[in-house]
Amino acid sequence: MSIRSQLLKGILEGCILSMIKREATYGYELSLKLQAFGLTNISEGSIYPILLRLQKENLVEGEMRKSETGPRRKYYYLTEEGLKALEEFQDHWEAIKSPVDRIIKGGKAR
Repeated sequence: MSIRSQLLKGILEGCILSMIKREATYGYELSLKLQAFGLTNISEGSIYPILLRLQKENLVEGEMRKSETGPRRKYYYLTEEGLKALEEFQDHWEAIKSPVDRIIKGGKAR
C-alpha cells in the first residue's frame, strides 16, 4: 500500500462524515464531491466499504429515496454518535495538522 493510500484511508472517513453532515448524500455523489475538492483518485469502491463500516458503527444511517434520474438511492446522514465522531476527528486533525505542516515545510520546533 502506498503512503498516499495509507494517509487517505485515515483521513477519508473524517472527510466523508464532514460531507454527510452538510447534507444527506449517496455514495456516488460522495465520490464526485471528493473529486471536486481535488481527491481525484477516490473511487466508489473506496467509499462504499467506509460507508458500511460507518453504518455498522452507528455513525451514519441510510435511507432509501427515490431518484429523479434512475433507481432508488441510499442516502446517508449523521447520527448523534456520528456527529461526536466528526468532532473528535476534527480535534485530532487540528492537533496533528500544524505540527506536520511545520515539519514538512522546514519550520522550527516550538
